[in-house]
Amino acid sequence: MFAAARAAARHELELRSIAERPFDGPVHRPISLAAPMDWLGASDYWLTRLVFQRALAAIYLVAFLVAVNQFRPLLGEHGLLPVPDFIRAVPFRRSPSLFYVRYSDRILLAVAWTGFALAAGAIVGAPDLLPLPLTMAWWAALWALYLSIVNVGQTFYAFGWESLLCETGFLAIFLGPASVTPFFPLIVLLRWLLFRVEFGAGLIKMRGDRCWRDLTCLYYHHETQPMPNPLSWYFHHLPKRLHRAEVLGNHFAQLVVPWFLFFPQPIATLAGIVITVTQAWLLLSGNFSWLNVITIALAISAFDDAALRRLIPSAPGALELPVPYLALALIVTALILLLSYRPARNLVSRHQLMNYSFDPLHIVGTYGAFGSITKERYEIVIEGTDALPLTAQTTWREYEFKGKPGDVRRRPPQFAPYHLRLDWLMWFAAMSSPMYHEWFMPLLGKLLEADRAVLRLLRADPFAGKRPRFVRARLYLYRFTTSAERRETGAWWHRDLVDEYVPPVALRRA
Repeated sequence: MFAAARAAARHELELRSIAERPFDGPVHRPISLAAPMDWLGASDYWLTRLVFQRALAAIYLVAFLVAVNQFRPLLGEHGLLPVPDFIRAVPFRRSPSLFYVRYSDRILLAVAWTGFALAAGAIVGAPDLLPLPLTMAWWAALWALYLSIVNVGQTFYAFGWESLLCETGFLAIFLGPASVTPFFPLIVLLRWLLFRVEFGAGLIKMRGDRCWRDLTCLYYHHETQPMPNPLSWYFHHLPKRLHRAEVLGNHFAQLVVPWFLFFPQPIATLAGIVITVTQAWLLLSGNFSWLNVITIALAISAFDDAALRRLIPSAPGALELPVPYLALALIVTALILLLSYRPARNLVSRHQLMNYSFDPLHIVGTYGAFGSITKERYEIVIEGTDALPLTAQTTWREYEFKGKPGDVRRRPPQFAPYHLRLDWLMWFAAMSSPMYHEWFMPLLGKLLEADRAVLRLLRADPFAGKRPRFVRARLYLYRFTTSAERRETGAWWHRDLVDEYVPPVALRRA
């Protein structure tokens, strides 16, 4: 695969060079004395690597910032699902992490801030100023630090884009600095990862909900997706024929286009453009953390320098391809191909797994999204009161979350690529009993304690830092208002009470 793609690209460059050369006689080709494996170098992807690395570093920056702000109240020593408890219950071999040496909230902050600083340095190109071994160590540190967080993150880090960032970050270790010729098989492996992301998502849809096959899923999706954004209301009210066209476009982008990532240029570039445009459309219509952004970053691997220089004029200096680096890159390539067997088999399986890692290092996994679509939106609203005793006339005050729907008059906010972990899990919790979500009752306990760290995860605390006597959770059915309702009431949502989710609870007092 690598040889055929590389030969086609070289042939294309030679033809382009001949076509642009002024004709002043016969063309004489010098005899090449290059090493037999020179075709593995890809100097025409130098700018591709640079742009991809900067994009990946920006995603790392956001991911580590999320850990700084949210990890301790969710997973810290006194969090909803404390990491020390997890480490005692799960052996290192199943979930490798630096925190098995020792965990404390201070160490977590040190890890997260170190990752943030390394990501910031990579954005401005600091690794390119270092020798090759130190550049690889820089990217390896980013990967190891974030993997350590993910592997103890439990349900709060059980999202497909966490594994995707780890897998992408592992490949980035071996791309090298600006002084080294890009290694073409690694560029192809980035495309192979992108292929699995897109094609896997397309297959899971076709094998899943019938509405993907009859083109009606987007009648519901913009309204029922986990985290609507400021434009989701408008997308929901688009004509149904346009919704059907969106689904058709999605099937084309995910089931057809990914195959062309492995074709010669400019076909691969065209495939990258289609994927980038469809992911940008998803960015406009919802909050999906950094899933769309990292997919766009992977799509950069489909563009060669000739395409990118139209947007970013830049040129490499003298390049080298050290033999030890070449040998290591070949070993890594062989490892990825070997580990790709199970994800590839999963793609053709009738029982396709979605967002599953086949190894604890998250080196090669399988991906997918929205194999089924919820047709109705249920939301949990948590309320508290300081009244005693409780009566039918008791006044309850609502806790407001940062991203998820609550106040019907509040327009859905934009947070992606930042990830609101608690808000996302509240969406999942509304689909089943609290007994299936081990973090939910601890959350109510923290609200009863007026825990400052947990309260900082919320948009509004109705008790201004004081302890309520009771809290409860109620289940509502939400829907977007119609255009007429919106004009009349100013509300973005309409809601109806469905049931009690958790009855009033209080702290046991001595």
